[in-house]
Amino acid sequence: MINRPLRQTDLRAPRPTRAPATDHAGLVVRLTARDRWILRMLHEHRVLTTTQLADLAFPSLVTARRRLALLHRYRVVDRFRPLRTHGTAPGHWVLAPSGAAVVAAEAGIEVRDLRYRREHALAIAHSLQLAHTVGVNEWFTALATAPGAGRVLAWSSETRCRRLWGDLVRPDSYGRYTHSGATLDFFLEFDLGTVNLSSVGGKLTGYAELARSTGIITPVLLWVPTTGRETTLRRALLDSWRTLPDPAAVPVATAAAELLDDTEPHPSPADRVWLPLNATGVAERIALHHLPASWPHLTPSPPSNDDAGLPAPGEPTELPPPSPTPPSSAGGQ
Repeated sequence: MINRPLRQTDLRAPRPTRAPATDHAGLVVRLTARDRWILRMLHEHRVLTTTQLADLAFPSLVTARRRLALLHRYRVVDRFRPLRTHGTAPGHWVLAPSGAAVVAAEAGIEVRDLRYRREHALAIAHSLQLAHTVGVNEWFTALATAPGAGRVLAWSSETRCRRLWGDLVRPDSYGRYTHSGATLDFFLEFDLGTVNLSSVGGKLTGYAELARSTGIITPVLLWVPTTGRETTLRRALLDSWRTLPDPAAVPVATAAAELLDDTEPHPSPADRVWLPLNATGVAERIALHHLPASWPHLTPSPPSNDDAGLPAPGEPTELPPPSPTPPSSAGGQ
């Protein structure tokens, strides 16, 4: 669950699995629109779990497991299952070579232009960043699948953010969320409680420079595991924020995962757990879509549709980020 993120120390070496080969030509009639969307999502976000994909794209976990197993047989996806110190981890899915070939062919580019390498795709299984990457993807999955009128219009990976803005900032993700006529563009900083607080505060200087150089004011959302961590973090952030040349150019809000009600069927980052850094006195927590009202000087978002205003590809051959939601006519079982 989003309010009980997995810790890296709970993971051990993965159990790799292999699938029989299949020819690329045969995939033309075997892959549905939803399958192709899954491949693009795995290319963008590196690794997604069975439960995340089930929530995002399938009517049930059973259906998701069945279809993903079939995609594994087609060799368009690879999977591994980390060993946990407690319990059993869900399947973790990454893009396989045949899947990369499908993604590249649909975009009319070569596989090398995707920057895809199988050993790199599978390296996430052994990475010390696995829990963090899965946690960020769980955060957006919870936001995208929360019941209600809210909708995620954009979800860009840490890798894409690094290519676009890495000379100044390296957020864990970029997103756009809309609800009840309010649209919020934001950078996400996702903390599992292991990041040095002084380095988090130091990041604000980079965000200030990005706002100055682009003329675009984009809020920074910081998600931490506990309210105790949040209290300490806010003190460090305030010290750094107040020293910025123009603090208003870097709107900041914080939230703690433990504030989510785990008795609810769908706890979500959209809930009333956010506290703007510029809040004074005893301020009440607000929902995600109410944050723009706290910062009237924000750069207006473009019209709320799937394509408007999303981060532009860095190179002509770079794919745009996939839609956070699968095609409505996904088809398949």
